[in-house]
Amino acid sequence: MAGEFNQQKLETALQTARKYGYLPFSLHIFSTVASTNKTLWGLIDQGASTGSVVIATQQTAGRGQWGRQWVSPTGGLYVSVALTPKVDANASYQITLATAWGIACQLRESGVNVGIKWPNDLVLEGRKLGGILTETKVSQGQISQAVVGVGINWSNSVPETGINLESWQADQIHKPISCLETLTSKVLLGIESGMVCLFQEGISILLSRYSELLVNMGDRVHVNDLSGIVVGVTPQGDLRVSLETACVTDTKAPELYLEPGTISLGYRRSLGTY
Repeated sequence: MAGEFNQQKLETALQTARKYGYLPFSLHIFSTVASTNKTLWGLIDQGASTGSVVIATQQTAGRGQWGRQWVSPTGGLYVSVALTPKVDANASYQITLATAWGIACQLRESGVNVGIKWPNDLVLEGRKLGGILTETKVSQGQISQAVVGVGINWSNSVPETGINLESWQADQIHKPISCLETLTSKVLLGIESGMVCLFQEGISILLSRYSELLVNMGDRVHVNDLSGIVVGVTPQGDLRVSLETACVTDTKAPELYLEPGTISLGYRRSLGTY
């Protein structure tokens, strides 16, 4: 990736802005890979440890949630990080929620008003800026290894429901993200801060912070013959929907829990000013 991606600039950006030392960030930079997640799993099989990072600006066989293809043209940022989270096997979405919250916070601190669309999308002005795919290996009921893959639209072409950061910044007086290396550092530091929040402060605090950035809060959704309002997310990553009942009672409204992939929320609106 010589002439395109400056590893020294990235390392300097990481050192300058770093608050934690949770991940060592061993960098492996490529111009094109089939999938950064797949490449990183291969490196793990060869002995790569926690904090190993694979970075590319193009994927030829990128993967999204639920086996979907992730279109990954040149000019985007595609990055995967190796983790050893030691969480229960049914709590893998906690890693995704922590990653989404951490990256969104990093970008918002830089002046990019990013929100989160449940469960794993980063949105800007109501359109998709990026997404997250967490893959895990389980041993004795716990996640022994995880790879978190993140794709962010930088200068690549995007569909109508998408937005890339470079084009968005062209209309801004202040350009908060100066280059691809700066964006990469924000993503890596966001993953790290998300993990620190999850493992040091706990899932309850993480969920509270995640919900503050969730653009779906308060949305009305319809499932089969039921309708309700989005009120949050469970520790397992399910969407919490408070059901609308026909009569008013003194009891708390019943809630419906929707697993990721069972409902599509679409792209409609963005978060207010931070």
